[in-house]
Amino acid sequence: MNSKKQAPVKYYVGIDVGSASVRAALVDEFGAVVAHADQPIQIWEPQPDHYEQSSADIWAACCSVTKKVVCGVDASWIRGVGFDATCSLVVVDKQFQPLAVNCEGQNYRNVIMWMDHRAVSQVERINATQHRVLSYVGGVMSVEMQPPKLLWIKENLKESCWEKAGYFFDLPDFLSWKATGVTARSLCTVVCKWTYTSDGGWDDSFWKMIGLEDLVKDKYEKIGNHVLSPGESVGNGLTPEAAKDLGLPEGIAVAASLIDAHAGGLGVIGADVKGHNLPCENQPITSRVAMICGTSSCHMGVSETPIFVPGVWGPYFSAMVPGLWLNEGGQSATGKLIDHVVRGHVAFPELQSKAATSAHSIYTYLNSHLDLIKKSLPVGFLTVDLHVWPDFHGNRSPLTDLTLKGMVVGLTLSRGLDELALIYLATIQAIALGTRHILEAMEAAGHHINTLFLCGGLSKNPLFVQMHADITGKPVVLSKEVESVLVGAAILGACASGDFASIQEAMAKMGKIGRVVQPNHEHKRFYDKKYEVFLKLVEHQREYRSIMNS
Repeated sequence: MNSKKQAPVKYYVGIDVGSASVRAALVDEFGAVVAHADQPIQIWEPQPDHYEQSSADIWAACCSVTKKVVCGVDASWIRGVGFDATCSLVVVDKQFQPLAVNCEGQNYRNVIMWMDHRAVSQVERINATQHRVLSYVGGVMSVEMQPPKLLWIKENLKESCWEKAGYFFDLPDFLSWKATGVTARSLCTVVCKWTYTSDGGWDDSFWKMIGLEDLVKDKYEKIGNHVLSPGESVGNGLTPEAAKDLGLPEGIAVAASLIDAHAGGLGVIGADVKGHNLPCENQPITSRVAMICGTSSCHMGVSETPIFVPGVWGPYFSAMVPGLWLNEGGQSATGKLIDHVVRGHVAFPELQSKAATSAHSIYTYLNSHLDLIKKSLPVGFLTVDLHVWPDFHGNRSPLTDLTLKGMVVGLTLSRGLDELALIYLATIQAIALGTRHILEAMEAAGHHINTLFLCGGLSKNPLFVQMHADITGKPVVLSKEVESVLVGAAILGACASGDFASIQEAMAKMGKIGRVVQPNHEHKRFYDKKYEVFLKLVEHQREYRSIMNS
């Protein structure tokens, strides 16, 4: 970083806004992260299923972490900036000032988070229309998408928010506006979360049918009538004000943004796999699925022609990789679920104390504890009598049933660390079984998938990775850089700078393979049985609901 005699290196800044923190990285032209910083951001939960944030708080964190990663670097070597973020909804007035998305009138809380489920009634009514645009979201719109949230605002905050609103941004688009002063939207956000189609644009009949005809009247100015492909340069680059805020030179190229999961997909799915003896070698990129595993998990598969998968979002044209159709499966709570199960257990204080004494994270300690209690068995076999259905926050894919609840079968009166370790293991297995459920739906519809590419926080947990390999029966590829989402954001900046001819070229050069985890095929019979039980659990849940509702 301080060696001034070396030949100039091209650097790109990737900025990632996750659910609970903002991260930035300085990434070189070969995909190596040379500096990294993060900062927490605030989440408000004023009532159950309502999650809110502040766009001012988020932008301040973006500026803070960016200044840290570029400190001491020759600014002339920094060529471009790329943003990714959660698909949260940002509301501002006609002067771009924040507007409250809450009944309390707290204007600084102007972001409805992606995981907010306040608009259940609205999404049910939208789905009841069976409008043709719903075929591009797996047939059923999710409460986590933007149309139901917009309808909720109109119905619940009409005077204080809806009528005063000047712009509704997806968070990734808010960030590119903040950096450039240009209100252009990314094709990724509007296609994946707003029902825009890459060939036909907005469908007037849909917005009128669901009661949001107001948006049609002003030619969609509030939600975006200028759409750019991800990685395309926005406006004239950084404005003087944004450059000062971020600690970067004015005019540096800023890319049209991506949703965070899609940036993770970009950072891993195109990597060169030669020499790793993988089934996807010499196969098209369509044989791969990128899994971005954090608070929630997303499963990104691409195809050359549109594939309609029931219960899986898409197909979206050019939403992640230009020229290819994207299908996106997902699990609404994965990292959040593991934390919930572990921290809510009566033995958690004991775990916390022992992990601290051994100077390990609680999850490293749990993995070691499982190795101690397994005796002669493979670790995964410890849950022969313990089964979890993981939809504690509803099912996003492939059942698209928001009302499903979590289930645990096989509990005893034991309350110790052994039992905590077992429920932790069973929860991880349930998440992997859910991934298998999604992959099977995609394959049944026409995808041909043979390799998983994992990134995100959970991909750092070796037990999580091995369970996904064993339960799906597919090899798992981990990227060389654990911060693949940030590499994906930096790839956008690299494309906006003009240093690469295409996103595909940048993906191949900047995405690097680290480790490959192979499935243990000797365990296949056990996990086939676990999967059979897994599917029975949801059958039983639906049966008892039918009984109770009859």
